[in-house]
Amino acid sequence: MSKLAFLFPGQASQYPGMGRDLAANFPESRAVFDEADASLGFAISKLCFEGPEEELKLTENTQPAILTVSVAAYRALEKRGITPDFTAGHSLGEYSALVAAGALDFSAAVKIVRQRGRYMQEAVPAGEGAMAAILGLSPADVAEVCKKAAGGEVVSPANLNSPEQTVIAGSAAAVKRAVEIASQSGAKRAVILPVSAPFHCALLAPAQKRLEPDLRAAKFAELRFPLITNVDAEVVTSGEEAREALIRQVTMPVRWLDSVHEMVDQGVNIFVEVGPGKVLSGLLRQIDRSVRCFSVEDAASLQATLDKITQARAEAPES
Repeated sequence: MSKLAFLFPGQASQYPGMGRDLAANFPESRAVFDEADASLGFAISKLCFEGPEEELKLTENTQPAILTVSVAAYRALEKRGITPDFTAGHSLGEYSALVAAGALDFSAAVKIVRQRGRYMQEAVPAGEGAMAAILGLSPADVAEVCKKAAGGEVVSPANLNSPEQTVIAGSAAAVKRAVEIASQSGAKRAVILPVSAPFHCALLAPAQKRLEPDLRAAKFAELRFPLITNVDAEVVTSGEEAREALIRQVTMPVRWLDSVHEMVDQGVNIFVEVGPGKVLSGLLRQIDRSVRCFSVEDAASLQATLDKITQARAEAPES
């Protein structure tokens, strides 16, 4: 019997127009944008639909924008009777996953993630932190590279994305050294990323300290379906476990590779990326080509995914 997991992105190519098709075609999706606008006190919907792109790329706007588009896509799926057996979200996407699971109210979540973006941006002065993608080295090899490059500064694995891709974060000089060492150690590519802050490393401790009271003040409910957390790559079903995982997530690496393996071990063989872009679909192909992966970010992809899920379930053995 097929098991289904929903995956929620934490990054995407921020582009004017994201979510506009969902809002135009599905009243339940339009309602999500309206709720986000009311909760934030400004038109995040207009920013998603029209830009400008420079504003959309500011992390305090990017985070609520991706959350809003993802939840809008989820509501359209939910309305059509599609709910998952498991869920997971990459970094920011964990908030979208928890909203979908009923653990966190969307209005609260969109306000928290805007603050999260602001806290992260302000934790490290511009230019002092960096992130880089290392391709073609194992996660263990990348960890060794970081140790060699540190020189008393912070540099560590931040996103353990796939067997072939690990993103590192830390002080700009240490990340630059790590890129050079990785290149000399046989990496296919080692490239500095155009990001606004060094996410998921010890330099973000000030952001974690500021975010924790916001998360403590928020109401978390029991989950309607289980979540695989970023920090532990383990199943949680209680709101309190989810809250603690979100607090720790700020400075801890995203264990995406282990999270996907956990879902596959739990019997998941159909994955749906819910939200803008196809970053997680690409990673999934690097992790396990035996599973099926679809994506939903507009009306056309929603219909295609509904058809494919129906087909996949019909083809699956009953046992």
